[in-house]
Amino acid sequence: MKLRFISRLGLAAVILLALSGAASAASKVKAVASFSILGDMVGQVGGDRVEVITLVGPNGDAHVFSPTPADAKALASADVFFVNGLGFEGWIERLKKSSGFEGEEVVASKGVKPLRMEGEHSETIDPHAWQDLANGKMYVANIRDGLIAADPDGKSVYEANAAKYLDAIAKEERAVKAALDALPVARRKIITSHDAFGYFGAAYGLKIIAPQGVSTDSEASARDVAEIIRQIRQAKVPAVFVETITDPRLLDQIARETGAKIGGALYSDALSGPDGPAPTYLDMFRHNVEAITQALSS
Repeated sequence: MKLRFISRLGLAAVILLALSGAASAASKVKAVASFSILGDMVGQVGGDRVEVITLVGPNGDAHVFSPTPADAKALASADVFFVNGLGFEGWIERLKKSSGFEGEEVVASKGVKPLRMEGEHSETIDPHAWQDLANGKMYVANIRDGLIAADPDGKSVYEANAAKYLDAIAKEERAVKAALDALPVARRKIITSHDAFGYFGAAYGLKIIAPQGVSTDSEASARDVAEIIRQIRQAKVPAVFVETITDPRLLDQIARETGAKIGGALYSDALSGPDGPAPTYLDMFRHNVEAITQALSS
């Protein structure tokens, strides 16, 4: 009898634990992030209180992304939707309409001073603001405030996680500046696949030349390529970098015609998978800075 009573208690304990786990999972804030870099940031601030679904995953290209019915279903049940803004996700309004999303939308780039670029026919806003870690801090603050609005009970958790993350970003910011400041000024010039590094160049003193515009959906004209080749030869640009989300053939051609060194792959609009060199926002910076400094110092 005694053993039977104990086994019943054990069974009851198992059931209670299972129910507790299910309740905990059900009570998590459901957040959707538009792309992998933002998804990582939301996860860092949200911690265990938040379930994050990322629409454009690792190594994906948000410029040419086309949402699926599964994406609309995921957004429909979300409590909060984190987007970059600045025109980065041209498909956002279409997705929100098809999903019937009724939660809160948080624009992570709110408060950022956007870079404006002169195009052939018009001025374009550069949406890649996360490439400056000072802007990354604004993203974190906006994410924290968005999560608190969606889940006031988690305020202390989100504030603590955000404070810890902001400290890590500040530490990385100092490391990035120190590494790039050590490069000779005359060698701080690179070519990249598309204009994703404007904020990076402005923040850390690099001249960036790109054959494509701010979107990978655009194509460089023959005149653009000829002008870039002329610039490389004139300015003696030492290195060409391929971005992980773009076709490398154009830069291969430019490198062959100018003698510039292929400096490796940079992560611009997407993180790598978990086993790659850039699975988080800060890992992305470490990888990119190491690739750039190695190429420009050799």
